[in-house]
Amino acid sequence: MKAYIITIGDEILLGQILDTNSRYMAKALAGLGIETAKILSVADKRIEILNALNEAFTTADLVLVTGGLGPTKDDITKTVLAEFFGSKLVFNQQAYDWVCEYFANKNYKLNEYNKSQAVLPECCTPLHNAKGTACGMWFEKNGKVFVSMAGVPFEMEHLMQTEVLPRIKQFFKCGELSYKMLGVYDIAESDLALKLADFEAALPQGLGLAYLPAPGFIRLRLTAKGGAQGVLSEYFSKLQSAVNGLKYNVIKDDSDAEELLCKISKLGTLAVVESCTGGNISAMITARAGASKYYLGGVTAYSNEVKANVLGVSRQDLAQFGAVSEQVALQMAQGVRKLTGADWGIATTGIAGPEGGTPQKPVGTVWIAVSGAKGSKAEKFVFSTVRERNIGKASIKALEMLLSFAQGK
Repeated sequence: MKAYIITIGDEILLGQILDTNSRYMAKALAGLGIETAKILSVADKRIEILNALNEAFTTADLVLVTGGLGPTKDDITKTVLAEFFGSKLVFNQQAYDWVCEYFANKNYKLNEYNKSQAVLPECCTPLHNAKGTACGMWFEKNGKVFVSMAGVPFEMEHLMQTEVLPRIKQFFKCGELSYKMLGVYDIAESDLALKLADFEAALPQGLGLAYLPAPGFIRLRLTAKGGAQGVLSEYFSKLQSAVNGLKYNVIKDDSDAEELLCKISKLGTLAVVESCTGGNISAMITARAGASKYYLGGVTAYSNEVKANVLGVSRQDLAQFGAVSEQVALQMAQGVRKLTGADWGIATTGIAGPEGGTPQKPVGTVWIAVSGAKGSKAEKFVFSTVRERNIGKASIKALEMLLSFAQGK
């Protein structure tokens, strides 16, 4: 079966917010073995929404819609959905009780706009949104299902888990989809595909291999559908044999950073000093729940003055070797450990680009250092000429270096 995802909102099309909802929903559906055929983003305009709904109805069995459910006049999704299903908007007492309960728990006062949240298409089944006032709506038509949810990510995610996914499983009698992943380092995607050509050719029906490039590595996802789930582990072992000789690790989740941080969180306390990555590593760490248990803090040491005055980096070494050097990287990592009292320190210093490179140190040159109780280590990398990719690659590589160093590799 196939699904469509439709996100509604001018703010998405204007680039004011990032559409993380589609990624979340597509991933959740994939876990049920449901293929997302298309993702559409449309404006808060009647004709645009109707066109998207009609297109989805002709192709998909399941349509997930987010956005446009607020209490203000520019949010028209409910009105257009009522028109699409040939229904009318009516006051729904159950939805109103949910709104009243939400405001009572928040000790907020209900106004007329909030009350309008309880006006829904008559043909829908309301879905309880305990995280907000815009309840979800479940529609059925000719054996197909449309679901409308709030565009606020944490509200949508709550509805997906508590209401939508359980109903989808029951309505469509979905089977599960399974996958396993490897992260492979220091090889081009085309070279890796060539190396794995024989492995892919021998895959039985129901097994598929996907290449998912990320900064600094390539994720290999081996997916099993239906009866092929019984041989997933066998072929995943064969995949590991096929990449023998390359640097790789098993990824338990679809985010290598998440996997690295899970392992790093068990090493002891950590502090980070960043120059070229500009706080990106610290942001990655603190975005994960539980970071306060091991992460002590970080320093964004962009200037040489901060490197010297805050971290104690030798001014003579800065002058002689430059900020992008092994000597400075090591002193940065050691300095942030001393400053915070952390068990481990990470440091990055480099030329992210697009300017600032030299023949000796081209754009993409990054020195990364890690420091612990048993010593310190620094390594030089030359990534790409693209600033964003350099920051991302250096951040992942720094986490990888810390883990390898701590494990004695």
